[in-house]
Amino acid sequence: MATLHLVQDPAADALLTDDPLALLLGMLLDQQIPMEVAFAGPKKLADRMGGLDAAKIADASPEEFTAIMAQTPAVHRFPSSMAGRVQALCRVIVDEYDGDAAGIWTDGDPDGKTVLKRLKALPGFGDQKARIFLALLGKQRGLTAPGWQEAAGDYGNPDAFMSIADVRDQGSLEKVRAYKKQMKAAAKAAKS
Repeated sequence: MATLHLVQDPAADALLTDDPLALLLGMLLDQQIPMEVAFAGPKKLADRMGGLDAAKIADASPEEFTAIMAQTPAVHRFPSSMAGRVQALCRVIVDEYDGDAAGIWTDGDPDGKTVLKRLKALPGFGDQKARIFLALLGKQRGLTAPGWQEAAGDYGNPDAFMSIADVRDQGSLEKVRAYKKQMKAAAKAAKS
């Protein structure tokens, strides 16, 4: 599989490429901050914790983990609330997938609908976030689950530039940003 270029930073992108937990955590963090900042978060956590381990994160004291999240530069602009979400997600990975984040999309050779259902059941993953992550897995991580494109909805379109699933380089990042800006302007106009 090709190296991801979601952050546009070689070390952060290498971690996202090699570690399914890092990729899942990046998606969780992707709210109310720029995409590339969110996906850089797992590298900050890995550096501060000596690597990423779902059990270690889940079992950390909430106060200590919040302090790790808040350390400058903060992993997220809302370190306290996101620390709780990260720990809750890691708890599910430990309890339901034996600590293996990739088990969410590999255990039992699931189809696209099943992967989507599993993603939507995760703390912090609503319908849209789950569909975007499913598209990211299918478009850039080699997921071959039957029906993944249909389950991902519009995000599964191979020609789309709608989300982090479509970021492969600086040019595609700019196209995704332009699309998001256009959608925000349309939503704002609809409210007026």
